[in-house]
Amino acid sequence: MDAADGGSEPVHIMGAGLSGLAAATILAKAGKEVHVHDIRADSGARFDGDFQALENWSMDVDFFDQLAEWGFDASTFRTTEFHVVDLIHPDDEITQPKSDKVAYRIVERGTSDHAIDQGMKQQALAAGAQIHYKSRVKEEDCTIIACGPKGTSAVAYGEIFETTHPNHIAFQLNDKLAPGAYSYLIIVDGVGLICTCLWRKQSKSERFLNETIAWYDKHYPDLNRKPIKRVGGKGDFTINQRYKQDGRYYIGESGGLQDFMWGFGMRMAVWSGVLAARDILGECDYETEVRKQLLPYVRTSVANRWLMNRVGDRTFKRMCRNWMKSQSKRGDGLVWVGGLFRPRWYKTLLYHLVTPFMLRKDAKSMGRGVRRMPFRKAKARDQWEPSEEASAIGTQWTEIRRSGAKTSFANDSDESSISSE
Repeated sequence: MDAADGGSEPVHIMGAGLSGLAAATILAKAGKEVHVHDIRADSGARFDGDFQALENWSMDVDFFDQLAEWGFDASTFRTTEFHVVDLIHPDDEITQPKSDKVAYRIVERGTSDHAIDQGMKQQALAAGAQIHYKSRVKEEDCTIIACGPKGTSAVAYGEIFETTHPNHIAFQLNDKLAPGAYSYLIIVDGVGLICTCLWRKQSKSERFLNETIAWYDKHYPDLNRKPIKRVGGKGDFTINQRYKQDGRYYIGESGGLQDFMWGFGMRMAVWSGVLAARDILGECDYETEVRKQLLPYVRTSVANRWLMNRVGDRTFKRMCRNWMKSQSKRGDGLVWVGGLFRPRWYKTLLYHLVTPFMLRKDAKSMGRGVRRMPFRKAKARDQWEPSEEASAIGTQWTEIRRSGAKTSFANDSDESSISSE
């Protein structure tokens, strides 16, 4: 099936996530007959009401300005802006990068009316797109492929809780609590999320979350945390040799269009959906525009991930110090972190040097030359005994779970039962 010839054939989209809904909205507004298929019962159903961050530093243009330019209405979902973040160093020092610009926007993922998934769904329906939930279709029968992750390269575990603490966001680099990655605290309107990300495969993974929660309880004593549920998900990081194959457009996570370093993907998801729709409408060439507009950032993130995989807390501490030196010098905490994410010639060179060793071929990619970043093995330093405080957190959660609270992840980080995030 190829809709790029400008004909009147319906456009079928596989996946009703952010990228698929973005493409559907633009195509339906242009008068195309659009059918979006998703195996789940609703958009956002693979999430569980957890918070996620829309980064706003990787390029000069504000993401919401991009949304407006593309014709999307950001008022259809709730966002909370942050200009200041607690940066937690590996040695527990807390500093505060800040900016006059918006650093983060926090959105909720899931099926609540105010979630970004539902906001994008509303816009697609208003434009005239038809969405078919619990609909299983074949990849070869669709024009746009916008599915979630198929493999596992990393996982995230979190606890959602009630709190009396005011709105807050904290970002922590700590290789013990979050092997190869980071943990974070987000509080919005009386609801909090503590989450840890694991970029190395672990057994008894819940100990990382318990230890992380114990850390935040100790250093943020005013949390007054009342657990609601625990959530988990996985990320799948791939590089594609081709982004358009046999008339099909691979967008968002299906196209590997996301950040390998820290997992940010919502901006690229929507952006790639826009580019695919514009190609179908004859306004651009998707393959060309992805390589020009998005792939440089993906390649930079691959180089960053290779570097992150080879360092620990000593380098994380150096990163935090450099971040704050830049803050002091420039008065804007976004400058330093933005520099990490922006394409540079030496990052491109490093990308070409390291990808043969980082990625493995996916034999099931229908000729697109997909290479996937595997879930890395645990290191010896990942084996440690939980603290008394973390053990108490685990006992607390067991009691809460027995009273009806829900956990949406398995205790081993490579279990297939982990939901796609």
